[in-house]
Amino acid sequence: MIHQYKLNGYNIVLDVYSGSVHSVDDVAYDIIAMFEDTPADEIVARIREKYPSVPKADIRECLQDIESLKAAGKLFTSDAFADRAPAFKAKTSVLKALCLHVAHSCNLACSYCFAGQGEYSGENALMSYDVGKRAMDFLVENSGARTHLEVDFFGGEPLLNWDVVKRLVAYGRELEKTTDKHFRFTLTTNGVLLDDEVTDFCNKEMYNVVLSLDGRKEVHDRYRVDRAGKGSYDRIVPAFQSFIQARGDREYYVRGTFSRFNTDFLRDILHMTDLGFDKLSMEPVVSKPDEPWALQEDDLPVVYKQYEELATLMLEREKEGRPFTFYHYMIDLKNGPCIYKRISGCGSGTEYLAVTPQGELYPCHQFVGDPRFLMGSIYEGVTNTALQEEFQGCSVYAREGCKDCWAKLYCAGGCAANAYHTTGSLTGIYEYGCKLFRKRIECAIMRKVAQAEEE
Repeated sequence: MIHQYKLNGYNIVLDVYSGSVHSVDDVAYDIIAMFEDTPADEIVARIREKYPSVPKADIRECLQDIESLKAAGKLFTSDAFADRAPAFKAKTSVLKALCLHVAHSCNLACSYCFAGQGEYSGENALMSYDVGKRAMDFLVENSGARTHLEVDFFGGEPLLNWDVVKRLVAYGRELEKTTDKHFRFTLTTNGVLLDDEVTDFCNKEMYNVVLSLDGRKEVHDRYRVDRAGKGSYDRIVPAFQSFIQARGDREYYVRGTFSRFNTDFLRDILHMTDLGFDKLSMEPVVSKPDEPWALQEDDLPVVYKQYEELATLMLEREKEGRPFTFYHYMIDLKNGPCIYKRISGCGSGTEYLAVTPQGELYPCHQFVGDPRFLMGSIYEGVTNTALQEEFQGCSVYAREGCKDCWAKLYCAGGCAANAYHTTGSLTGIYEYGCKLFRKRIECAIMRKVAQAEEE
């Protein structure tokens, strides 16, 4: 399977199963499009008709080059992974990460929040140190031979339970001394309670910190409001700026959400760069289609254009010595990810679990609070083994709608939670999200082509 597209002046050909990317001229682009189902003589005739100045000998030479690439496994390669997918997924019951919901409470009341303003359709709750400590023991006990483990502090707003976060990090460091495990901690915060003490601790202990900001003040304050309905922009932006100035070269990213009310989200990204932030993410809102902020089909042309303009702008900024990163364009065409990750995805429900303040286990944060997805507890372990087996079967090859998609080995079938919440099936297809993902990957690959041609 191949995928061909034109973007920013480049003719790009992706060989899906080998991962090879080719940047070609117009003639080669058209020949490749006909190569598999058109006789060579007819290809020559049709190319000569469209490009009269191109000699037949050059066309024949191009045909030979394409044939050589095919023989080398760089064009028109067949799928060698479909039969291996079940075996890959069968190995994914060993834990590597937990999402600790240290707070089912939030000091903001964002309208579009999937977690019901941080309470996950339940009551306000904070995780006790004892529950968190048991959760980390549970992770160690079920991590098998893995040595590198991850713990995400999540909410709600985790800074509402800051003392417990600090104590759990300290406990993790003690575990490192008595086991062969090493912890990588991350934190997601809305920034309302971010201060110097939190900053200093995060810069010492947190591998990554996610800062929630939707962009321009009027955009951010539309939905990201406190319980009194007041926008949070003016409170959090100075705190975020101080945080990243102190953080140096450590990992962080500013994560925004765009909705129907800011499909021109490139302006929000540029606003973030003007504020001094250079590690950015902007996520499309996922919601019921009848919500006022829900993205609609007629928004797609504008959103596509924003992604394309973002990609070209980033290339320009790099030339000017003012680069910034965009999470969805961080793609490595040479060294990863491995085929296991390309098939298996994020590992929700298998390698990765979410833990509630009461110690309940769910496949990931987006399923928390739904009794249909309660998997067990940190005390009893995974008791709903049938559900875990269902998640083990969630490879890209389990999704019929992914069968003919050129991007399937980049998304690994996409998010199971989004699939379930939009189709009612873990192996369904959230088609709107797929359309946006494919455009982002096209832009990411184009950027790599442009960078390679500059070298």
